[in-house]
Amino acid sequence: MTRPLSYDECNCFALRQAARYVTQIYERHLGAVGVTAAQFTILAKLARKPNLTMADLADSMVMERTTLVRALKPLQRDGLVTTDSADHDARTYVFSLTEAGESLFDQAAVAWRNAQDEFEAKFGPARAKALRGELFEVSTE
Repeated sequence: MTRPLSYDECNCFALRQAARYVTQIYERHLGAVGVTAAQFTILAKLARKPNLTMADLADSMVMERTTLVRALKPLQRDGLVTTDSADHDARTYVFSLTEAGESLFDQAAVAWRNAQDEFEAKFGPARAKALRGELFEVSTE
């Protein structure tokens, strides 16, 4: 009979626990401007690269399309993200920020910077940078 593993041996549990802790920091700051951390990442992707297709946006965020659709709906409803047909194929949709979305993103970027600074003050800038590198490597393999 094998002994059950304890949670301190589980990579998934450790990552999810850390993700919840870090998300709470970002949600506190971003909530002041009315966006969640997940919504901010979508706004940030579209601010950097407008006219992304659903597939490209989902792939860049490592999200299932159905999950992304659910996350996009409130942003579309609130007039922050626009959906248009792609020039090459009317069945393909592209997403961009509206003027209101760009304005909210600018406000949210200040809140994000404050959350980033809080995390780095607690964890250390060099450790935070190294951690980001490791985590991005995990999701690109």
